[in-house]
Amino acid sequence: MNRPAEFEAPTASVRGLLEKLGEGRLSVRDRLAIPPQEMPAQDPAARRGNMDEVALGYSEEQARLEALRCLQCKNAPCIASCPVGIDIPGFIAEIAAGRYAESLAVLKKSNLFPAICGRVCPQEVQCQATCTVGKSLKSLDKAVSIGRLERFAADRERESGRLEVPAVKPATGKRVAVVGSGPAGLAAAADLAKEGHAVTIFEAFHKPGGVMIYGIPEFRLPKDIVGREIEALEQMGVEIRTNFLVGRTRSLKDLLDRDGFAAVFIGSGAGLPKFMDIPGENLIGVFSANEYLTRSNLMRAYDLQHADTPIFKAKRMAVLGGGNVAMDAARTAVRMGAEKVFLVYRRTEREMPARVEEVAHAREEGVVFRFLESPTRILGDERKRVTGMECLSYTLGDPDASGRRSPVAVPGSEHLLDVDAVIVAIGNESHPLLLQTNPEIAVSRRGNIITDETGKTSMDRVYAGGDIVLGAATVILAMGEGRRAAASINRLLAEE
Repeated sequence: MNRPAEFEAPTASVRGLLEKLGEGRLSVRDRLAIPPQEMPAQDPAARRGNMDEVALGYSEEQARLEALRCLQCKNAPCIASCPVGIDIPGFIAEIAAGRYAESLAVLKKSNLFPAICGRVCPQEVQCQATCTVGKSLKSLDKAVSIGRLERFAADRERESGRLEVPAVKPATGKRVAVVGSGPAGLAAAADLAKEGHAVTIFEAFHKPGGVMIYGIPEFRLPKDIVGREIEALEQMGVEIRTNFLVGRTRSLKDLLDRDGFAAVFIGSGAGLPKFMDIPGENLIGVFSANEYLTRSNLMRAYDLQHADTPIFKAKRMAVLGGGNVAMDAARTAVRMGAEKVFLVYRRTEREMPARVEEVAHAREEGVVFRFLESPTRILGDERKRVTGMECLSYTLGDPDASGRRSPVAVPGSEHLLDVDAVIVAIGNESHPLLLQTNPEIAVSRRGNIITDETGKTSMDRVYAGGDIVLGAATVILAMGEGRRAAASINRLLAEE
């Protein structure tokens, strides 16, 4: 983000609103009359050729105008819709008043990672979905842009070079192990460290950060932001051990019985990709989104000048799926030089789980959406390389268990799509290794860990949260799960 850190003098219209605010004369009508502030973004043609962040962030004037749109509702439905319970009216009021450090302090009482959440959380289906402004204007698109304001407050700190580290209570002498350094693990580690416990995070990869490092691309979440949040944890005394695969390097029982940890939190995510189980998925040129994105993000395959990581070069790429991971894969393929990228989804745009902003950005960057289609087989040549994909057309039937209308195949609608590579982005499951080596932990038929309302598993002193419990979910939901389990562990250790 290239925003200046110094104060930007407000225009006359903004000064008038701020004067009304200071005098207590800013009415509901005044607030509702302020138009929603659009997020500045890189030009689509330019960003197709770089990995820089697409959304550029609010200017100071935009942020204060957007903050003035908040009605400061007494019932604050947005707080109840936030998985980590941020005081949303509180931090927004501080931005409106120009008190940015105070705004960030309010945010960090509930969320240590506002720069991350402000970028990747689906606010439009959480806090913003219940915003009174959106309801008053009869359009969710006109709700207060809570996530963008959260990002603004966090980025002011980043631009200043400061790194505010939460206070830590005196050491308790008790050790807690956290398995996985993704959103759930980092959130749990932060709350455990604040209480004075010695926290060690065990990460299987060579870099911490989980899905925020290996899954979400640089153009949506710059890796230096994740690095700063992890640095804050380390300054709180959290130890991070990488290249440590719990379940292979050490079992959960070893951590508890031999290594002296008083409790364990499992936040290892859902990293086992699903496939379509159709003919041709073993051909050269077919990848899971996990592999493709990990090569690009964690192993920096896009940086041709400095990384030797191989990545498949495709001219015509098909991405299967309709979620944020599918958008990430498709937009990465564009940046990796694919001449044509098709996103194949068996429902319509209305049913897509991906964020509206990500869909819009993908379309601006040239991704071609093929709705109401699904592959039946992938075709290859004598060298077992992808040459095309056979698809069926669909219509929508009655709603399924998720509430979305079920796709129904149209008989005789088979047709070919000319592609030379396919990325499968239809979801992930829990990796079985950790659970296979710890049969004491009860799991669901889908392989997710079963926990009670406190986050406790069926194994004594072992808690879990995030995608390993929920299935593939969102960053903020995983953080909420991590905080809930950490609170339970803190209560457990305080009683001993």
